[in-house]
Amino acid sequence: MSEIDLQGRWQAAFMDNYGTPPLALERGKGARVWDVDGTEYVDLYAGIAVSALGHSHPAVVDAVTRQVATLAHTSNLVLNLPALRLGERLSALCGPDARVFLCNSGAEAVEAAIKVVRRHHADRVQIVAAEGGFHGRTLGALSVTGQPAKRAPFAPLLPDVTFVPYGDAEALQRAVTDDTAAVILEPVLGEAGVIPAPAGYLEAARAACDRTGALLVLDEVQGGIGRAGAWFSHQVVAPGVAPDIVTLAKGLGGGLPIGACIARGAAGTALQPGDHGTTFGGNPVSCAAALAVLDTIEQDGLLDTARVYGDHLADAVAALHDPLVDHVRGVGLWRAVVLTEAVAKEVEAAARQHGALVNAVAPDAVRLAPALVISREEIDTGVAALGAALAEVSA
Repeated sequence: MSEIDLQGRWQAAFMDNYGTPPLALERGKGARVWDVDGTEYVDLYAGIAVSALGHSHPAVVDAVTRQVATLAHTSNLVLNLPALRLGERLSALCGPDARVFLCNSGAEAVEAAIKVVRRHHADRVQIVAAEGGFHGRTLGALSVTGQPAKRAPFAPLLPDVTFVPYGDAEALQRAVTDDTAAVILEPVLGEAGVIPAPAGYLEAARAACDRTGALLVLDEVQGGIGRAGAWFSHQVVAPGVAPDIVTLAKGLGGGLPIGACIARGAAGTALQPGDHGTTFGGNPVSCAAALAVLDTIEQDGLLDTARVYGDHLADAVAALHDPLVDHVRGVGLWRAVVLTEAVAKEVEAAARQHGALVNAVAPDAVRLAPALVISREEIDTGVAALGAALAEVSA
């Protein structure tokens, strides 16, 4: 069946919240994917930073296969060993006093973080968040998302959320008072175009929280699990800043749905039995996949790979010397090609025609977030396709 036929069936069956996808993929291997017509692409965004080990990685395939044949679901009425081991691993990444809540997605992780904040500070409701920030599309997560166009159709949302310009340390410090329950920030703005926090910004947020007793929540849904060249992106852009709460998802499961909210100190004990839950959170199969991801990143030195190959990716794009490219920003294997014109969607479509998958994350920015296992040769092939696309759009 042709791609056009498949798109017609999609339109007839699904709500139109995503629009009709322009591409029908059939299979993938590492950093490459093939569509239903057999056309091959270099995948330079890995399912929006989800497929940390690429497609069909043997470690994930083996872990999932063995787990689903052993125990696929248990409910939260009992514990299961993959969830226990994953909770211990994630807790160890954040500190000895960290406690973990496992869920299914980044939005769920943010929802859990908001409830932890409410439980921790029963007498405070104000949350300070950043303009341009993105934390998810469920109503709680949307309430702290600083993108008015996404929020407006669903107002009213949670009250008492104060938005400040991202990167403006003075504005943030003025907004945080003794009534503030929490500050929630992305160490690197993802959906706004891969914009790292400027020097001193997260440190100022930490200081404001320490001054007032507010909790510092860092959203690592997109930047965590190695993408920035460390386990968490805040360890790259603000070494030494220790958040009270971290949210994770995307790359954690290597393609399987899983999220986590990790809280340290008193925040980690805020939720009491019955306060919160999830049917599939801590699912043994997803937890087994996440353990395989963590093991592989550690054993294969992929944190170093993300740093080295990320620099190579940025240098290769810059070396195109295309007039449409203003500059490349970001960290590790998480970059944005900032364009001189608002033609990112045209570049995305042209890149696809030339054999590379990229993501128009903003009108003037193309996001690159390939798998951490991508090879130097695949980066070069993908960038060559992107270069052809840029030349075609600017012609």
